[in-house]
Amino acid sequence: MLSVIRLSEVSGSDPDLRAALMAAALPTDDVEDEGRVFFKVTSEDEQTIGFSGIERCLGDVLLRSVVILRAYRGRGIGHNVVEATLRRLKGVGDVYLATTTAAPFFSSMGFVEVPRDSVPAAVLATRQLSSICPSSATIMKLIKPPT
Repeated sequence: MLSVIRLSEVSGSDPDLRAALMAAALPTDDVEDEGRVFFKVTSEDEQTIGFSGIERCLGDVLLRSVVILRAYRGRGIGHNVVEATLRRLKGVGDVYLATTTAAPFFSSMGFVEVPRDSVPAAVLATRQLSSICPSSATIMKLIKPPT
């Protein structure tokens, strides 16, 4: 596992972000819309190892676009990336996400599945939840933030 990772903000038009999302079969349709913040994750030797993103929804946040490049998967880096991203969210309301494949991973990080009708309207109104993700996607809420 890498001991030190660094997050730096990148735009939704960043070609490396788009390529990583596409390679992981994650949506790119709305990455350039306003209200999204993306981070490039680099190692201490400046190698790009992944990306993460957030979307502000009034007082709440949608965690999105967490992807680790294939060469770095399976090393526990995903947990570090999610934790580092969440640490940047001091003072926000609740954190939600939608996933079709990674519910067990996010469960291990303190997220729990929640019914769609319990999710705030601003989060449901995001393009991610209203049209991009299938209605069968699992919606999760953070109940135990990282320490």
